[in-house]
Amino acid sequence: MISSRSDTGLPSVKDGEHPHGDLGQMILFGFFLCVWVLDSFFLRFSTLPARWIPLWLRLAAGGILILESVAFMCEAHGILQKKIRGGTSVVKDGVFARVRHPLYFGMLLFYSALVVSTASLAGLGLLIAIFIFYDRIAAFEENLLIKRFGREYEEYRRNVPRWRPRLRPAVFT
Repeated sequence: MISSRSDTGLPSVKDGEHPHGDLGQMILFGFFLCVWVLDSFFLRFSTLPARWIPLWLRLAAGGILILESVAFMCEAHGILQKKIRGGTSVVKDGVFARVRHPLYFGMLLFYSALVVSTASLAGLGLLIAIFIFYDRIAAFEENLLIKRFGREYEEYRRNVPRWRPRLRPAVFT
């Protein structure tokens, strides 16, 4: 999370979040939507695969991805609302026992749903760039969490994957 500005005028790190994560996410989201809409509905410069993949199949797959996206993000927000910010332990409940970054993962599923529904190769290219951005901010935040929680976070990190959700939640002792 971005706290108030530091003495240098730059954002300072607070609560284990990347100082430019929120701004980067907003910029990438806006850019993605502009390119995706232009490519998918107007210019159609990279939607060639849509000719071979039936619309009903693309929409069904996109719909499933949207539902999964909403499920991950709603559950993660619900868990975080119950926990006190700046808590003294690692959050390991619910979706946090399946994937380390359920909010970021949910957003990646959302982007994937849009790409799949229109078969936009331009959207796919941007999705890859967005994934790289999320992976970098996740790595940055994990280093902060290691410094803050030490062995507890290391154990969590060993048992819960960063991006590929577990089918069964991790069990901690």
